[in-house]
Amino acid sequence: MGVSGCGKSSVGLQLAGALQVPFLEGDTYHSYANVAKMSAGVPLTDADRADWLWALHREIREARLKGNGVVLSCSALKRRYRDLLRSADPELRFAHLAGPRELIAERMAARKDHYMPPALLDSQLAALEPLEDDEAGVVLDITQAPAQLVQQIMQPLPLSNIRALPGR
Repeated sequence: MGVSGCGKSSVGLQLAGALQVPFLEGDTYHSYANVAKMSAGVPLTDADRADWLWALHREIREARLKGNGVVLSCSALKRRYRDLLRSADPELRFAHLAGPRELIAERMAARKDHYMPPALLDSQLAALEPLEDDEAGVVLDITQAPAQLVQQIMQPLPLSNIRALPGR
């Protein structure tokens, strides 16, 4: 999870490879209307994101019901979004890729053929609600190499987060 340009896709692809599970690019689940809106530099509203989040929920739920693992890249900027996704699989863990605004803006500006303009970064940062103590997951520093981030994600959760997992 994290704002656009933080490395979700790069890290997610490497993590899925390491875990030998499918990788789902959350951006591909956005409607044409949402992509057009973001391309025009207009931030999405909660209402805009609703169908997108439910589509991701279905993918997570399907993987859970089949007993399969999956890695999903998704901004999941707000707690309520993460709660909805977690309702599809209570054991869902989040890796929040966080870093300096300047680095993220630089990465966004360097991307070719991506619909998300750098002008939307500040709106995403304003909407971002970092992981809370009772959410299963880790916060990672994107100044580290993606391979290092993958290694950190694959570590067991710290004991302080175990309470966030049901049945433990």
